[in-house]
Amino acid sequence: MERKFTAATPDDVLVAGLREGDEAAFAELVRRLSGVLLHIALMYVPTHAIAEEVVQETWLAVLRGIHQFEGRSSLKTWVVRILMNRAKSIGVREHRTIPFASVVSLQDDPYDGAADPERFFPAEHLQWPGHWSSPPQTWHDGPEDSVLTGEMTGVVERAAAELSPAQREVLLMRDVAGLSSEEVCAMLDISQGNQRVLLHRARSRVRLVLERYLTPGL
Repeated sequence: MERKFTAATPDDVLVAGLREGDEAAFAELVRRLSGVLLHIALMYVPTHAIAEEVVQETWLAVLRGIHQFEGRSSLKTWVVRILMNRAKSIGVREHRTIPFASVVSLQDDPYDGAADPERFFPAEHLQWPGHWSSPPQTWHDGPEDSVLTGEMTGVVERAAAELSPAQREVLLMRDVAGLSSEEVCAMLDISQGNQRVLLHRARSRVRLVLERYLTPGL
């Protein structure tokens, strides 16, 4: 009897199917992750064609290495790690990116130039120390949302490409790949505190770019 694999299929069942060479299991994994992998690859390599090649190489590596998958992380985390290693190697060769180790010091300005410090409550604020006092406007409430969606995707991608390597990787892992903070910390070997700061900086920068895009003259 042919097994069916869906979005609700647990990792262990999907892994078992992959190890047995079940084409339906592989098709389901590709359906789940291809879009995410392509988006991540595009942040490291200069062209869409190279990004697609990186994704294809990743799938080949998954098929060859599935028997070595030990389940210490989620299947998604394992595949994303393979993709990122390949994309970063090619990105360095193509002069598109630099190693994560070149991260800026977390002792710098906590907002790293992402926004005017006056838009945040001071550190001694009793209820919301360091939080937004004047947050960026949201971009999902207007009637023209469907028209702007495609354009804003490009704006977000360009904004993410301008982030520091550390900020970009954390943003990609959390908000594109959908990994948990624990998974990101394990993959990058950073503390929860560092992960939170990097994610905050990255999100702040991207939101402000979108705010300026939607509010000309701001």
